[in-house]
Formats: sequence, C-alpha cells, structure tokens
Amino acid sequence: MTARTGKGAAAEWKVVEDPSVAAGRVLAQTSTDRTDYRFPLAIYQPLTAANVAVSVRFKALAGELDRAAGIAVRLADPNNYYVVRANALEGNINLYRVIQGNRNLIHGIRHKVPANEWHTLDLRLMGDRFTVSFDGAELFTATDRSLAGSGKVALWTKADSVTRFDAMTVQALP
Repeated sequence: MTARTGKGAAAEWKVVEDPSVAAGRVLAQTSTDRTDYRFPLAIYQPLTAANVAVSVRFKALAGELDRAAGIAVRLADPNNYYVVRANALEGNINLYRVIQGNRNLIHGIRHKVPANEWHTLDLRLMGDRFTVSFDGAELFTATDRSLAGSGKVALWTKADSVTRFDAMTVQALP
C-alpha cells in the first residue's frame, strides 16, 4: 500500500530492474514532483508493532530539492509516525516525529550520505528509545514518547527524491 504525507502528486512506487543487486530488481520511488512538503510512503502490510528493528539498503539517485531515503515506524496513518531519514543533498541523518502531518526534529547529525551509492539505514525502536545506524555504524540514540502505540513500518522519501530500496528486513521486538 502507498500513501503520502503533505501535498503534491501521489507517490510513484515501482519495481524496477537493477543489475547492481543480487535479486536484479528493487523498489523505487520515481516521482519527481518538487512539492517541498511531500513525503511518499510505501507501507509494509504484514506487520503492526510498537517495537521493531528495521534495516534497508537504499540508493539516492536524483532530486533537486532532496535526495532522501527513510524508514517510518509506528505509522498509525500517513500523518502520524516516526521517521529516520538520510539525505544526500543536506549531508545529514535525522529522526523526526510526524504528528497530524507536522514534522518535528527529535535528533539529527551531520553525516556524509553519498548519492548514487548503496547504503544501509537501520532503526531499532524499543519503548521510547531509538537507535540509528548507517552503513553498519551506530550513529546515535534518542528518546521520544509522543507515539507509544503499535503501527506499520514504511519506506519514506521526500519531495522529488528518486530513491531505490533493496533488502528490507523487519523484525518485531518484544
């Protein structure tokens, strides 16, 4: 299932050929809609959980406003969730809460995110504690109690980001 937070055109999630990955195919968000407050979501349906460990490989290919990839958790609906995202243009990795469609920074760091390369983004959420890793290295932990209930997991992009995703793993935690 796909959805969108914010305004602008609907997301365009497609399975595309990619010879650089083992399976030869990846999920990609291909829309280049330049609406700034636009966050396409590809929602993972098999699981609803409060505590999760999620990992995904991504490659940020294009975008003039943004080149971002993210993991959303505790997604109650397209306007209420947490998201960790890596942005190649801004050179940072940030954790946000989205409540009633409004995105607010919880914690972030400056970190190089080279475009056109595969990277791994990991998010572990237990209770109110978030642990964020990038390319196998733990970057930061943060806490937030705004959204305590169970929710879906989703892949996330921003504005005109054309991003490919591969090898997503989702594990419910006790």
